Amino acid sequence: MELKDKIDLKNLPKHVAIIMDGNGRWAKQQGKARVFGHKNGVQSVREVTEAGAELGIQYMTLYAFSTENWNRPRFEVNALMTLLVTTIRKEIATLNKNNIRLRTIGNTQMLPKAAQRELEEAIESTKDNNRMTLILALSYSSKSEIIAAVQSIAKQHKAGHLPIENIDESSISKALYTKDFPDPELMIRTSGESRISNFLLWQLAYAELYFSPVFWPDFRKNHFYEALLNFQLRERRFGRTSEQLDEPS
Repeated sequence: MELKDKIDLKNLPKHVAIIMDGNGRWAKQQGKARVFGHKNGVQSVREVTEAGAELGIQYMTLYAFSTENWNRPRFEVNALMTLLVTTIRKEIATLNKNNIRLRTIGNTQMLPKAAQRELEEAIESTKDNNRMTLILALSYSSKSEIIAAVQSIAKQHKAGHLPIENIDESSISKALYTKDFPDPELMIRTSGESRISNFLLWQLAYAELYFSPVFWPDFRKNHFYEALLNFQLRERRFGRTSEQLDEPS
């Protein structure tokens, strides 16, 4: 039996978030520049996105570029931005063919104008697709997102629109970049690193975390299936006991 056939389609996470890590180290193993790893990581994006859509995953968020990544060598940043533009341009037809809607989170105003234009075109072109929503985290920082949310809530309170006693989890979630999406139930990080690197700190509060030793350019559908099968072995208690979960509702 293939891995895909072992997956319980009735027990899928609605939203999967992925930290696509290891491009640079993978390229170094090949004796190539880091940019070579980023270019080869595009195929992994295609495979995992396609696998998610085929299974019925409703939302997938890919950590594509953090605000900290702006501190990388200028050559690498420029190459990444060029790759972003060309990849989006090439993938619009594929997204529409597979009925996948594209969205972004993060401070995309920091991106080059060409990248912003390509993103806007892709988002507009795919806005009516409803099989799966693919969310790119670009120029994204979770701490900055939370700061912006707090500032927004403070302005609402100052204007008299939000009494302080009404500030709760819901009002904070509605002020985040991800207000239109459910929180991820599964977060996957590749390359063997076991940290979340300023990614969806609020939203991952109750997510299951899965760390794969595979570098992102080598991550394929079967690796994604392995993560889902591992997720389906987890007991998700949300603070309750196992016995409480077994009680009839």
